[in-house]
Amino acid sequence: MATTLTADQIAEIVAAHEEARVTAVATDPVTRRYPDMTLEDAYAIQSAWVELQVAAGATVKGHKIGLTSRAMQQAMKIDEPDFGALLDDMFIASGGSIVAAEHLDPKVEVEFAFVLRDALVPNDLGRDLTAEDVYAATDYIVPALELIDARSHRVHPDDGRTRTVRDTISDNAANSGIVLGAEQISVDEARNGDLRWAGAICYRNGVVEETGLGAGVLDDPVMGIVWLANRLQRLGIALEAGETILAGSFTRPVDCRAGDEFAVDFGYLGTIELSVH
Repeated sequence: MATTLTADQIAEIVAAHEEARVTAVATDPVTRRYPDMTLEDAYAIQSAWVELQVAAGATVKGHKIGLTSRAMQQAMKIDEPDFGALLDDMFIASGGSIVAAEHLDPKVEVEFAFVLRDALVPNDLGRDLTAEDVYAATDYIVPALELIDARSHRVHPDDGRTRTVRDTISDNAANSGIVLGAEQISVDEARNGDLRWAGAICYRNGVVEETGLGAGVLDDPVMGIVWLANRLQRLGIALEAGETILAGSFTRPVDCRAGDEFAVDFGYLGTIELSVH
């Protein structure tokens, strides 16, 4: 499926997304104006938005994968995960905070992140990359939270039309931030299956909102990285050494409201905290 939008149309959409991000005022979903746009169009818009950020001084520090659960894929009417870019200004220290009014619809998801020691580059072996390829390139794995925040209306106030996966992909897969834990999981631990059984309890204001296990991500979080590496490989894009790659959420998203205090307990892997002002 090819792109259908012109360069001028893509630039106009990117400008609308950027204005929505800066002003925290929602824009129309892209599909409201271009109902026949393709997934390739959506990724072209995302790529152009990332290029805009880089031109303004941002640095790509990694990537995210989303919609890894079958239930979420069915809900969004898609048969594969999606992906977006992580920029340097998206990284928030554990114990840090965000301002709710600076976001449109912020939510937290619970994940694991792989930090690469070596690049996962497009190869000429005529095969897909495997879990072992990912492990061989990984330095370590850490608990993480992803802050998601779409810049377009979830349900349009004029006609009740719901945004689609093409809208969120256009919007950098709704990524807004990332919080990393301090405790590291070794590659050997992950290889032994420990990551499948590693989990977390997400508390909001002392109340358990979500729990989950790593196996909720394609049966093993490493498979999220495998999918992303192969998807990007077909586009000629490498996962670079030193990048942080979010493997996909194993909980449902939890709303972030002004005054909320999050404490996400990963057991022996420590706790990540985030405040919302």
